[in-house]
Amino acid sequence: MHHLADKYKEEIFETVFENAYHCFVVVNGDGLITYMNNTYCDFLETNKQEVIGRHVTDVIENSRMHIVAKSGKEEIADLQYIRGNHMIANRIPVRSDGEVVGAVGTVLFRDTKEWKKMNSHIKDLLLELEHYRSQLNNQHGTTYSLHDIVGSSPQMNELKNKIKKVSPGDVSVLLRGESGTGKELFAHSIHHLSERSSNPFIKVNCAAIPEHLLESELFGYKEGAFTGAKKGGKLGKFQLANGGTVFLDEIGDMPLSAQVKILRVLQEGEVEALGANDTQKIDVRIIAATNQSLEKLIEEQRFRDDLFYRINVVQVQIPPLRERTEDLRVLSKYILSKVTKRSGKRVIDFDQTVLDCFMTYQWPGNIRELENVIESAVHLTNTEIITLEDLPDHIQPNSYILQQNGTLKEILNNTEKQTIERSLNKANGDKMKAAKLLGIGKSKLYDKIKKYGI
Repeated sequence: MHHLADKYKEEIFETVFENAYHCFVVVNGDGLITYMNNTYCDFLETNKQEVIGRHVTDVIENSRMHIVAKSGKEEIADLQYIRGNHMIANRIPVRSDGEVVGAVGTVLFRDTKEWKKMNSHIKDLLLELEHYRSQLNNQHGTTYSLHDIVGSSPQMNELKNKIKKVSPGDVSVLLRGESGTGKELFAHSIHHLSERSSNPFIKVNCAAIPEHLLESELFGYKEGAFTGAKKGGKLGKFQLANGGTVFLDEIGDMPLSAQVKILRVLQEGEVEALGANDTQKIDVRIIAATNQSLEKLIEEQRFRDDLFYRINVVQVQIPPLRERTEDLRVLSKYILSKVTKRSGKRVIDFDQTVLDCFMTYQWPGNIRELENVIESAVHLTNTEIITLEDLPDHIQPNSYILQQNGTLKEILNNTEKQTIERSLNKANGDKMKAAKLLGIGKSKLYDKIKKYGI
């Protein structure tokens, strides 16, 4: 047998890999394709010359091969949607001398008739599942789950793991992060994973409700409580959320008068409607979110410190987009798919120069700004590929540098600091690798890190 394998090695390889029913693909540690068999190339309607050396996400829809090549964790029998069909994918990390150097992927299917039958069955089940999920979400007020949060950077993986840990309990959670980072998505995810998921999720935007109406919106009112009060009164957000979760978005904008009552809910588990003579027991979990420094607001006596300690039992810091540039490629393609489905316009990809531009831009508006930029580009482009010319003026290369205020030295220092931070993020904190990316020595990089306090 050993002799046979040696003698007919090429023939065996060709039979097993090239002419098999299964699709095979191999990527290196950077997620670049090093091999793809004929079956996969035929299925994707491409050829080996076009795919070898390209990043796997540019060739295969919804691929996770690059993630397995980084994490070293195998993924078996994973459902993957490719070219309008649901496939069964296996992804196995490849190791050499104990280190992960790449990954091998297989996509499993049988003959066309059998697969079409199986695919129809799976689609039917998924549509049924989505129908029930949609009904449940409409009933209880949640739209998103952890699966809707796109990103596999170390920061996002760590954040998702933290969410999974804190969700099951009733502990109050404070979500902190810049505007547009997706704090509401995380609030929905916590509720979905909690024991309260079958009960209501009620959102309160503390900045959108006028101060004189905030207390009645939160705690309700009795009939005749004030001029214009509805007959029979009205339940407040807390009463509506009884047994579930209240999400207090932009809590830093809540007036002090309402903060006192929120504190009472947390301490005593009861609310008092406007015009009521007694209190009502209530059972809710509090998730709060802010893009402000609550500590600074406390110093300015605009936020109660005792309320801060109550809502800040577990703090979750959501990183801005510029600190997780590894997620930009997959996030951009996810948003592009979502925008094109909504608009009905056929735009399938980004030119590489656009992705390079995305990697260097600072994204002050975070994911919300990225969505706006991609939606604008989809409507402006005349081709199936978004190019630099399709992007808004403010994101064009070098234009955002001109928008910075300060002296030439300050602008140069700021640009150098941002470039070093991006390189460190791209290298996952590996300073040797970051120094190579920057084309400088390790000692010089350490000097720069110390200089800018990175």
